[in-house]
Amino acid sequence: AIVSSNLDEFFMVRVAGLKQQQLGGVSETGADGLLPNEQLAAISTIVHAMTEEQHGVWARDILPCLQRYGLHLIAPDAFDAQQRTAARAHFAQNVFPALTPLAVDPGHPFPHLRNKSINVAVLLRKEGRRRRKDPRDTSLAVVQVPAVLERLVRIPAASGQAFALLEDIIAAFAGDLFPGYAVKQATAFRVTRNWDLDIDEEESEDLLNTVKDELRRRDRGAAVRLELAGDAPAELAQSLAGALKLAEQDIYRVRFPLQPTDLLAFVDADPRPELRVELLQPSVPPELQEASSMCSTIAARDILLHHPYESFDPVVRFIQEAAEDPKVLAIKQTLYRTSGDSPFVQALSRAAENGKQVTVLVEIKARFDEANNIAWARRLEDAGVHVVYGLIGLKTHCKIALVVRREDRIRRYVHLGTGNYNPNTARQYTDVSIFSAREDLADDASALFNLLTGYAEPPQWKRFAVAPFGLQERILALIEREAQRARAGEPARIVAKMNSLVDPAVIRGLYSASTAGVQIDLLVRGICCLRPGIPGVSENIRVLSVVDRFLEHSRIFSFGSSERAEVYVSSADWMPRNFNRRIEVMFPIDDPALRSRVLNDILAVSLADGVKARRLAPDGTYSRAQRSEGAVRSQEHFLRQARRWIDNARRNPPIRPVAAPAAAS
Repeated sequence: AIVSSNLDEFFMVRVAGLKQQQLGGVSETGADGLLPNEQLAAISTIVHAMTEEQHGVWARDILPCLQRYGLHLIAPDAFDAQQRTAARAHFAQNVFPALTPLAVDPGHPFPHLRNKSINVAVLLRKEGRRRRKDPRDTSLAVVQVPAVLERLVRIPAASGQAFALLEDIIAAFAGDLFPGYAVKQATAFRVTRNWDLDIDEEESEDLLNTVKDELRRRDRGAAVRLELAGDAPAELAQSLAGALKLAEQDIYRVRFPLQPTDLLAFVDADPRPELRVELLQPSVPPELQEASSMCSTIAARDILLHHPYESFDPVVRFIQEAAEDPKVLAIKQTLYRTSGDSPFVQALSRAAENGKQVTVLVEIKARFDEANNIAWARRLEDAGVHVVYGLIGLKTHCKIALVVRREDRIRRYVHLGTGNYNPNTARQYTDVSIFSAREDLADDASALFNLLTGYAEPPQWKRFAVAPFGLQERILALIEREAQRARAGEPARIVAKMNSLVDPAVIRGLYSASTAGVQIDLLVRGICCLRPGIPGVSENIRVLSVVDRFLEHSRIFSFGSSERAEVYVSSADWMPRNFNRRIEVMFPIDDPALRSRVLNDILAVSLADGVKARRLAPDGTYSRAQRSEGAVRSQEHFLRQARRWIDNARRNPPIRPVAAPAAAS
């Protein structure tokens, strides 16, 4: 499901962009030395192979496993009599009334099909015709599968539970939609469209309305991929591809359910605990469990949270308390992606209604979340929040919240992190965040919000490094410092954890540091354009990718050996887009205890993973390490650690102060 979802986004943006270049006659090669049409051909070859590999996993692993636990996905041609009767009744009563058959002929143009929608293509022959091979005997029709209906349909089963896919049921009984015609073939298919936005911010007078208009235009984006279920005949494939203006290389024959993300419904179909991974129970740091207020606790010392092993609830509580706290004067926050029923939007709205100065930067250009963010922006504005959309030409990707409070003096409290303000993804992604009341971080946070909301030149940052105003240069300087130490015969080390490593300048800097003798360990979950282990270039560089239950999302960078190490946390990957086209923040972890935890626990354990880590070879391939007895699985280590903290808190609850008895009257 995750692989298919990622491929959808790849086609909607990257492949769509290449197709636009191809149509525009672009004759320049990309960074890989290939022309757009050559890149498209290479992508097609690789993705066709991936599709076959997905089918192998589905047929060899997933289906047998489901069947072993009594969960059966049945195709109509395998229905027994009882199942066929039940499926027909479901079709007649619940599906047929919602369907609209759409003929395709000179009087009925090919319908516009929504991006990623599932449809059924039907080849028909007029009953009574005798000319068997005359192409005029064949007609094409399309039936859109209603997205409002449950896709996984329960049918009778002799044992266990049985299901059929909605599109398979529609295909099986498609003849009911076309009286007087015989169905030659009915096949489910899915269309992927260009889903990227093309916004000229310089020319826009109202960015919000411009994005809304562009979202409406996006619904008409050109098709970039056609997925056909099963063994659809060439005649049908060619008809659909021709109508969608797609080439043969854009057709993918899928021998597993289209849009596998919908199969997550199996999780809800069976409540047996043995079929599920153990429920995540994130811990809460002891100092926050009994804290009377977030601000008073943060004022005492910096607090670091490692999500999802440690709860995201304190982050929500931080804003909720500020919204109701009469001493809070102002709240400022960035929102890049948030959840469907966001507690942050509710709390920020409440704060504005309580008369506080509330400023929220909503990034309405966050890809595929544009419509959601527009809705949040409107809701916040209606509540009296001052909503801004950032700097022209730049996406605001940093995650930062600032609370201004009147105490004996004005004090500011900051939250900074690597992940979005989204409680849902905070349970699925690994991220790091800190709370702090330090003046230097608060000064930089205030300056950053002033930069984002008003007219201001970038200041001299005290502790932040901010893109696109010097973050790349700062990272290059830190890499070069380690190289100089190595050349001087001093211990030198770099450890960096990120999602992607693409930036050419940083890669060249790492190669240079490697040749100088710097020991470099990189944890790069996704794209890595650096090649480790090349003699004379990168023999001192090791690259690991950890792929496990939770998506590795944190960006942590350490420069220096042992006690000299400087540790930074950032919202930015090492990519040109993060350095040049986004507002990103990198900040230091200065507290000795927190720095030690990041170095000796989070980074060290991740590097020691011998179960879910893959190592990148010089040729760009990945291989798993040979698993040894007692090998570390980093995410399991962090889960066990969180459970121990929870158990300790239960066994040793904090001692609560006993109130003094009331004085006798």
